[in-house]
Formats: sequence, structure tokens, C-alpha cells
Amino acid sequence: MRTENLTRTATGRWAWVLVLVVGLGLFESVRRVLLDTENPNLVPSLILLGAVVGPATFVAFVWGRRLSFGVDPVLVGLVACVGGVVGVVTAGSLEYDVLKDLGPLQMVGVGVIEETCKLLGPAVLLLFVTDKRTATGLLLGVASGAGFAALETMGYALVAFLKSQGNIGAVDQTLLLRGVLSPATHMAWTGLTAAALWAAARRRGRSRAVGRFVAVFIVAVALHATWDSLGTPIAYIVLAAVSLGLLWYTAHRMARYRSAYGRRARAF
Repeated sequence: MRTENLTRTATGRWAWVLVLVVGLGLFESVRRVLLDTENPNLVPSLILLGAVVGPATFVAFVWGRRLSFGVDPVLVGLVACVGGVVGVVTAGSLEYDVLKDLGPLQMVGVGVIEETCKLLGPAVLLLFVTDKRTATGLLLGVASGAGFAALETMGYALVAFLKSQGNIGAVDQTLLLRGVLSPATHMAWTGLTAAALWAAARRRGRSRAVGRFVAVFIVAVALHATWDSLGTPIAYIVLAAVSLGLLWYTAHRMARYRSAYGRRARAF
């Protein structure tokens, strides 16, 4: 599983553009045929593509940054698929059984449950991946959040389709909104917590690193609960900026540390 990503080619850095263009092209092709033929068999394909394009693009964007990861793209894709399914199923089960009795703390409970469930995939891989780079944790967290977000978006899009009695416009609106926001929600929050978790494991559970992970997890839960509690566009914009800002800051610090470490290594 060890992969050296010490340099990033132009192709790697801009692969996310290819993913976005191809994904949108496929989505629009299915959408046009669906509108022309009114064939309901194409609705699942439309929802699948619409739910996946945004998260896949952001994972490719993170993969292309000037960071060094200890896993290959196949494992990242596996985490997105399996981690997303496990996270959605586990979170759905726990939320149904537990949250009905929490009253005003319901949104906090949702945040705790979902942020914990999305960490399951990256946490399990800590047992098998020997190269525990913090950047790897960030990438796997983003991937797990992407899988979770895509599956959740598919559910919301299906509900929108049924409630609107087959209105494709309602589906488009749901897919667009959640596709744009998913990098600033599930993917950013899980990327941050997974990075902190892997950093704690890399430092062999030192109290300071564990304390930092707990603090990051609390911040992610707070952002999640606030997002679910507030429904205004201004609130979403502010929370999205904060979430992506924290993710960018974390990745930027990793890149700076990696550059400084590389310079020290060359000096010797």
C-alpha cells in the first residue's frame, strides 16, 4: 500500500478538471435523453451521476495537491465506496433508534453519530497501513465523506423526485445544491477528523495529539450540528467558508512541513 507521491505532475494536479468535465458531460447526456424520451428507467442513472460528480471531483482535487500520501487511488476509491455505505447504514440505524428521545439535542446527536460513522473506514485502515502519514488520513477522510455524501444525496434526490411527482427540475436543484455543498460539509469535516486521528496514531497516542483529535472532532460535530440547525443561505455560506478554510489550513500546514522536511533531508 506504500506509495511515494513526492512530486505532482501537471496531469495529477488538474485531474479534477477532467473528472468534473467528463462527469458533467455524462450527466447532461442522460438528462437530455430522459427529458426527450420521458423514460423513467433513466432516473436512477441521472441521480447516481448527479450525486457522484461533485464528491469525486473534490477527492481528485485533494489527491492532486502537493502532499505525500501512503495509499494508492484504488484504496481511496474502496474507502469511498465501502466507507460511505457502512457510514450511511450505521448512522441511519443509530439515528433511528437513539435520536427520537434526545429532544432539543437531536442535531448534536446527529453530528456525533454521523461524524463517528464516517471515521470508521479511515480508523480501520490504521490497523493495516504501515505508513501513517497525516496527509493519508486527510485524503481517506475526504474519500469516506465523499461516499457518505454521495449516497445521502441520492436519497434526497429520490425523495425530491417522488414528492414532486416526477419533476426533473426538483431533482436537478437537489443535486446541484448538495453537489456544491458536499465538499464544505461531510468531506471537509471527515477530512479534518481523520487527519487528526492519523496524526494521533502516528505519534503513538501521545496525550497532546489525542487531545488535538478530540478538539477537532468536537469542532466537526459543532459545525455539523449548526449546519443542520440553521437553514438560511447566509449561514450555509459562513459555515462552508469556515469548514473549507479549516481544511485548506490543515492541508497547507502539511504541505509546508513536507517541504521543510524535504529541504532538511537534502541538506544532509
